[in-house]
Amino acid sequence: MCNAHSPFILSPQKMYLVKNPSFLKKVFPSLLWKVKTKEKELYLTFDDGPHPRITPWVLDVLDQYQAKATFFCVGENVEKYPAVYEEILRRGHTVGNHTQNHLNGWKTPTKEYAENTALCAKSVQSKLFRPPYGKIKTTQIKRLKKDYKIVMWSVISGDFDKKLMPEECLNIVVQNADKGNIVVFHDSEKAEANLQFSLPRVLNHFTQIGWTFKALQ
Repeated sequence: MCNAHSPFILSPQKMYLVKNPSFLKKVFPSLLWKVKTKEKELYLTFDDGPHPRITPWVLDVLDQYQAKATFFCVGENVEKYPAVYEEILRRGHTVGNHTQNHLNGWKTPTKEYAENTALCAKSVQSKLFRPPYGKIKTTQIKRLKKDYKIVMWSVISGDFDKKLMPEECLNIVVQNADKGNIVVFHDSEKAEANLQFSLPRVLNHFTQIGWTFKALQ
C-alpha cells in the first residue's frame, strides 16, 4: 500500500522516501534539494534517458503546457540516441550528467565514479549532475562539487516502481509538491506506464491552479 501523505513508500522488499526531509539539507548543504522561490514554480526532472520513444513523448506533453524541464541523461544513451538528445535542447530544456553507465555511487570507488562522470561529460555538456539512485558518497561529493551543481530532489514520483498504481504516482506529486520543489520522473521503459498516466495529469493539475514549470540552470 502507498500512502501519499506519508514521507515513505512501503513495498514488500523496500522503503524509500517520497519527500526528502529537511534535515538532509542541513547534513548535505552543498547539494541542491529545492529552488528558493516564493513563486508557484515546480522543477520537473527526468532521469535515465534519452529513450527513442518515451523521451519524444515527454517533450510533446511538456510542449502542450508550455513547460520546461531538466533531463538527467545517461552518457551511453546519449551516444545511442544523439538526435533525441539534441531535440531536448532544441525545445528549450536543460540537461544534466547522470554518469556514463548509471553507476551506483555507494558501490563504486570514487576514482571510477569520477572517471565515469567525466566520460558522460563528453556527450552531455552541463554543469548539473544527479547521482543515479540518489546514492553518492561524501568523497564523491567532494570530488564532483568542484565542477558540478549536484542536484537531488524534493519529491520522487515513484513512477519506476511497478508495485505502485499510476494513480498513486500522481497523488504523490500532487499532494507533496510545493513551491520550488524539484520533482523526479523517469523517461525509461521501466517507468513508462506510470509516467504516461501521471505526467499529463500533474501538468494539467498545477497549470489549472496557476503554477508554472521551469528548467534548472
